[in-house]
Amino acid sequence: MAKSKNENVFRTMIGGQALMEGILMRGPKKQAIVVNGAEGRVVKVEELNFSKDKYPVLGWPLIRGVFTFISSMANGVRALMFSAEQLPEEEGEAESKLDKWIEKHFEGEKATKMIVTVSLVFGLLISVGLFILLPSWIALLFKGVVKSGILVNLIEGVIRIIIFLAYMWLATRMKDIHRVFEYHGAEHKSIHCYEKGLPLTVENVRPQPRQHPRCGTSFLFVVMIISILVFSVVSFNWASWDNPLLRTLLRLALLPVVVAISYEINRWVGGHDNFLAKALAAPGKAVQHLTVFEPDDLMIETAIAALELVIPEEKGSDKW
Repeated sequence: MAKSKNENVFRTMIGGQALMEGILMRGPKKQAIVVNGAEGRVVKVEELNFSKDKYPVLGWPLIRGVFTFISSMANGVRALMFSAEQLPEEEGEAESKLDKWIEKHFEGEKATKMIVTVSLVFGLLISVGLFILLPSWIALLFKGVVKSGILVNLIEGVIRIIIFLAYMWLATRMKDIHRVFEYHGAEHKSIHCYEKGLPLTVENVRPQPRQHPRCGTSFLFVVMIISILVFSVVSFNWASWDNPLLRTLLRLALLPVVVAISYEINRWVGGHDNFLAKALAAPGKAVQHLTVFEPDDLMIETAIAALELVIPEEKGSDKW
């Protein structure tokens, strides 16, 4: 019997990240970075050791979401640093004074870990401040005309989404970021091709969809939506919902809850193909129009090369 048009033959757990002139692919056993550097194509393959294998609690539902998010960010920062190092000096990002200070006082792997940690903490602080705390503070400006804490939380959510979309749109105006988002498209297309069981060739990858339900952009958008619900429910019976300090502390305390719930939703959506899953995935896929662009053939070849390096020998062992 012929398979229906919308039936997915296979859903893989393999995921990726677009880098500067390259792509990171992460499979069940190893990850691969393929970068088109100044001296040609550079390939880096690493065996993976998962902390959840040593500490099973880190793989439990809800707990795994927060840990996976932080781990993915740290891994992504390291991969971005590696890709930047492969570019011609004039194209690479200028080394900051902080990076130079760290490299002066620490050596080798210690310096790298310190730079990754500082970058990760700084990135988290900027993200929390821009997308979580700033909308909350702006929403308090409406407390003089809006007496309902629930309504203020809804206004906060709308402001958060506007800031998020504006940030993404502005990022696409930068030439280097636009190219990263083109590599993002190559990553998605190659995974679609693999999931459909087609040979990984440029010709087969090129016509695949740019959007993918398990994209990090979709996850971030789900975080935006879940934050509205969680913050509204928790603030429902709080008499001091208009207290700036209390609102700030509540949002910081609830952020892991928001991330955990969002991760489970995104994980479920990525593994199903029914009406509810498609409905939940639709907003995130729409936002991907801001972060996923059409790649050229070199980018597709790069994605294929990275993907092939992490496909497990045992067929189907990377099932989602």
